[in-house]
Amino acid sequence: MSQFKGKVALITGGSAGIGRAAAVAFAREGAKVVVASRRQKESEETLDLVRQAGSEGLFVQTDVSKSKDVKTMVEKTIDKYGRLDFAFNNAGVLLEGQETNQNGNEEIFDQIMDINVKGVWLSMQYEIPELLKTGGAIVNTSSILGTIGAPGAPIYVASKHAVIGLTKATALKFAKQGIRVNAVAPAAIETDMYHGFAKDEKARAQFAALHPIGRAGEPEEVAGAVIWLCSPSASFVTGQTLLIDGGYTVQ
Repeated sequence: MSQFKGKVALITGGSAGIGRAAAVAFAREGAKVVVASRRQKESEETLDLVRQAGSEGLFVQTDVSKSKDVKTMVEKTIDKYGRLDFAFNNAGVLLEGQETNQNGNEEIFDQIMDINVKGVWLSMQYEIPELLKTGGAIVNTSSILGTIGAPGAPIYVASKHAVIGLTKATALKFAKQGIRVNAVAPAAIETDMYHGFAKDEKARAQFAALHPIGRAGEPEEVAGAVIWLCSPSASFVTGQTLLIDGGYTVQ
């Protein structure tokens, strides 16, 4: 399929995991892909996969918590490709365990909020003027923890709730101007971040058991939802958060 032929997709946090899977998925649909990340080596590996999928791409080294970096990210996209059609604001961090370190709470709070919330807000600030020209779509990455609580990660939970709030408010603001803004909210997904706190087979089995479907998700399953939310098939969908959770939140 090539439903996005001639279009351009920008992905933050595109160096691995869900971002990498989304980059490949957009490429398979014909889109040119801009990978924004702090990690160059891993991002270049993503671009190799983009090329293998039949498209082309660009890496822009970006810290989404810094306005100058985000501005440059969008400018380089336009300089290279002349347009922006889709933005997947996916960059995020999880510092579970460290949140309860009383000596570091303020620093950890700032780090999580700067990337998970400010990063999404900044990205949309610079993406939207270009998306207004193309009638594009935005997808932001929240989490199931943006809809429920978790005692071990209160700051992360707050940050992902905030992403959903930003998504709703921005969707309402631009609904009549042709931009759709939605979010995805994954549960446990087989990524480096997941393996960082589910460190062994026993822990992963315990996490898998929390999902009625009986396993953790795959990055490609989230990427498929992102593609759908950007596609004409979702043309009447805005301001929504799509739970990709194997039934976790249904229980």
